[in-house]
Amino acid sequence: MAGSNRTDAGPVLPPKPPPSPPAPASAPGAIADPGALGLAAFAMTTFVLSWFNAGLVNESVAAVVLPLALFYGGIVQLLAGMWEFRRGNTFAATAFASYGAFWLAYWGFVRAVVPHLLHSPQLYQATGLFLLAWTIFTAYMMIAATRTTGAVLAVFVTLTLTFLLLTVGAFAQSDTWTKVGGWAGLVTAVVAWYASFAAVTNSTFRRTVLPVWPLSPPAGRDGPAGPTGPVAPGLGEGAQDEGLPGPT
Repeated sequence: MAGSNRTDAGPVLPPKPPPSPPAPASAPGAIADPGALGLAAFAMTTFVLSWFNAGLVNESVAAVVLPLALFYGGIVQLLAGMWEFRRGNTFAATAFASYGAFWLAYWGFVRAVVPHLLHSPQLYQATGLFLLAWTIFTAYMMIAATRTTGAVLAVFVTLTLTFLLLTVGAFAQSDTWTKVGGWAGLVTAVVAWYASFAAVTNSTFRRTVLPVWPLSPPAGRDGPAGPTGPVAPGLGEGAQDEGLPGPT
């Protein structure tokens, strides 16, 4: 219309929708806790080997431990360690990956090293050095375990003692010390089985059925949580919830 002050600004566009929020990071609890599996693999292989170290079974059938060392104690524990890395659990990842490698190395030691040194007087030195290195590793892992649970700490206390006794037995060429180490290994296996039993039972029942005695405050309750929230329960960080399943 002539004389009108109205201008044609064109069609009115609808407002733009707000940007979508970023997708939340997947919660660590979405991955099943591999701690029970790793502890079970460690316990069973230690149990079988310790029968021979304690002198309870004739050494002529000692080779029965090698398949367990390769597949269950070795490969399965190594896999448990890799899954613990995915869950962000440094202690459990280091423990399971290392002891999985221990059993793989033990299998290789028996198959490749022992036959070459079988009639050599230096075999005891090779065995003692092998055990000494694992004694040192287990001793400092035992210190770190003081911030996990009483059940896990008991595993590392008894395992450190077992390695120490077997190391003394190897260097001293003493069957007595080796047999005592074998009995300590049987105790270690039973304690590890309990820790595994508690973890899988508490997770299945979704409540604390078997206590594991947490030694540190729960993550995310008395302190800041990580970028994806508290670490889910497992062997180490987050074990304060005594094996209860994490958020899904």
